[in-house]
Formats: sequence, C-alpha cells, structure tokens
Amino acid sequence: MTDRTTTPVLEARGLSVGYDRHPVLTDLDLRIERGTVTTFLGANGCGKSTLLKALGRVLKPQAGEVHLDGAPIRKEPNRQVAKKLAILPQSPVAPAGTSVLDLVMRGRNPHQSWAKPWTADDAAVAEEAIAATGLTEVAHRDVASLSGGQRQRAWIALVVAQQAETLLLDEPTTYLDLAHQLEVLRLVRRLNREQGSTVVMVLHDLTLAARYSDRLVVLHDGGIAADGTPEDVLTPALLERAFGLHARVVPDPVTGAPMIVPEADEHDTFRDTRRETELASAGNLG
Repeated sequence: MTDRTTTPVLEARGLSVGYDRHPVLTDLDLRIERGTVTTFLGANGCGKSTLLKALGRVLKPQAGEVHLDGAPIRKEPNRQVAKKLAILPQSPVAPAGTSVLDLVMRGRNPHQSWAKPWTADDAAVAEEAIAATGLTEVAHRDVASLSGGQRQRAWIALVVAQQAETLLLDEPTTYLDLAHQLEVLRLVRRLNREQGSTVVMVLHDLTLAARYSDRLVVLHDGGIAADGTPEDVLTPALLERAFGLHARVVPDPVTGAPMIVPEADEHDTFRDTRRETELASAGNLG
C-alpha cells in the first residue's frame, strides 16, 4: 500500500514532452509535495503550460511518465483522476447564458454516474464552493456579466466543487488587473491553508509568485534551471540566465518575500531632464 505521508501527490520521472515530435522539456524529474503551493516560472515558450498539461494528463509524454499518488497516471480511469486532480486551463470560456451556480455544478460531474445522479449533497458542495470563493451574492448571475476577478473566482469555485486534493491552475491571473490578480492569488492561498489543497500554477509575475508560493520551479532550456523556496531561487544570476533580465532582488516591504526590481537604463527616468533644462534656461533669460 502507498504511504501517502512520504509519496508525492504528483511526480514526473524522466519526462519528455512536446508537440509534433519536437520536445519542449527533456528527461525532467519533479516531485510535487502535498499541501504546498508550487509555481512554474520561466520565459515565454519555456514549457510551463506544457509541463502542467503533462502533469494533468492533458498532454501525452513523449518519454517517461507521470505518477499520481504513487501510481502511473496513464493507467488511472478518467473519473478517478478527476476525483484527485482538478485542472483550470488558460482563459476558460463559459457557454452563453451559464450562471455561476450552473458552472460550479459541473465540478460535481466526476462524482456522478447513471447509478448516482445529482443529489442534495452535490448541491450543498457546489453552494459551499461558491461561498468559499465569495460569490454567493452573484450565484445566479450570468458568468459573462461578472468582473474579471469574479469570473476567475467562479472557475476556481468549479475546481473547488470537484473536491480534488490537487489543483492545477494555468495562468489564473491572465488578463486581470493588479487588484483582481491579488484577489485570485489570495483565494488560492486560502484554499491551500484552510482546506489543505495542493496547488500547482503557472504565473508570469515573479514578485507575486514569490509572495504566494512555497516553492518556485524555473524552467529554461528544456529543463529545470532552479527549484526551491522563493528566497533561494530568485537571485540576480538566475534572473539574467533564465529571463535575460538585469534586476535587483530586494525584500518586499510588506511580506519580506523577494521582490524584483529591474535595473534602469538610459531610458528609465522619473524626471524630464530636458524640460528642466529648458525651464532653467528660460529663468536665466528672465
């Protein structure tokens, strides 16, 4: 019997994955521990979403395999995988006329069958997921009528209603303004801390990733360039190598987590020195 206390919830072993026989990631090993928030980072095209899809069995590996709870995920029935693993893809779109409640109820599909149709318990779980994501007041509104942050919370409510231990979130803050990004990431962190959810997500904002993650995995050049705590991973040397970014890493004044401050060049200035020179000349002429 598998020992859940020592077995990672997800594990990639010698994983190679890509598209049309062109590998994006090669011979990659990775463990996702239970009850943690792990964020994949890297430059565009490095394989962040590709790796997430492979972990969620959306994309078939070219070599190696993924284990879920210690067993090959490829051998698990779809319904069993869906009970353990919930996936939120990039920029999901709800069908026209779908209410928040209707959308979230779809998260119960893995728990239903011809012998066990929709029950009062399913309705209660959906309502709890809506409440947990702060959407009770808009539960009967069309998803399309919501703000960006509310829509994203509605999709997260769907994966919460699925009651899977592990959530895979592909760029959950895409197209959101900063206030809504914070709203979504605070919700993700709360699900992790209060419900024990294991979260694996893809983000682009390095500072927000450092603030809301236990662990960062940086992908570069077909493999893992760095893996560890935000403090260990986000160094100037790593930023230059993996992102081509010249930056300083300073403590976030609010949380103490690493904060990325790009180095300035001759075009980065907070003062219009040319205008100041013109004004000074005008004053001298007067």
